[in-house]
Formats: sequence, C-alpha cells, structure tokens
Amino acid sequence: MGIIEPGIGLLFWMTLTFVILLFILAKFAWKPIVNAVNDREASIVDALNQAKLAKKEMEDLKSDNERIIREAKIERDSILKEAREIKDRIVGEAKDVAKAEGDKMIEAAKQTINAEKNAAMSDIRTQIGALSVNIAESILQKNLENTEAQNELVQNYLNKSNLN
Repeated sequence: MGIIEPGIGLLFWMTLTFVILLFILAKFAWKPIVNAVNDREASIVDALNQAKLAKKEMEDLKSDNERIIREAKIERDSILKEAREIKDRIVGEAKDVAKAEGDKMIEAAKQTINAEKNAAMSDIRTQIGALSVNIAESILQKNLENTEAQNELVQNYLNKSNLN
C-alpha cells in the first residue's frame, strides 16, 4: 500500500464515521440550520416587501407634497389677486372721495367768489351813487347859484317828466 491508496479498513471507518456524523447532523443540526436559513430568507423577503412599501409610501408622499405645493401656489395667487383687487378698490374709493371733496371745495370757492363779487359790485354801486350825488350836488350848487338857472332846470325836469 502506497501513500495515495487508502486501505479498506480506513475506508470502512471513514464511511462509518461519515454516516454517524451525517445521522447526528440530520438528527440535531439539520433542522435548526434549515429553520435559520428559512427564517433568514423570510426576513429578507419581508425586508424587501417593507422596502417596496416604503418606496411606494415615499412616492405617495412626494405626489402629495407636489399636490399640496400646487394648491398652496394657487391659494397664494388667489390671495395676491384678492389683495390687488382690494388695493385697487380702496385707491379708487380714495380717488372718488378726493374728487368729491375737490369738487365741493371748488364749488364753495366759486360761491365765495360770486358772493364777494356781488358784494364788491354793490359796494362800487354805492360808492358810484354817493360820488354821483356829490358830483351832481356840486354841479347843481354851481349852476343854481342864480334863480334864472333854477327856473330853467325845473322847466327842463317838467318837460322830461311829461314825455315819460
């Protein structure tokens, strides 16, 4: 027998030891190892399913976030539009009020001007009347210093009054 060729006794004992080891492993270790492998496979499959669910939830959340952002932009735009409309309305009302006040002030100024104009005209008439009376008085005093001029003036007035 050489180094490479095993003997029959050695083969017998090796086979017997292998079969006993295989029986002991099958009896005590094979089920726990298979159960551990199955449990590990189940946990891996469960982790993959959870990852898929998490990915789906993330996609749903992302689409919800995009929808919420779109809605927020639409709401922001509507609020800004409403604010612009309110501003325009307030500015328009302020312009209308200012125009009405301006028109009132202009009308009051016109009335004041007319009243002062009428008062001035009345004052001028009064002054012209007084001045006319003074002029007439001085002319009459000068002209009527003699009786002949007085008689002529009276005749003149009588003639005018008959014509009217």
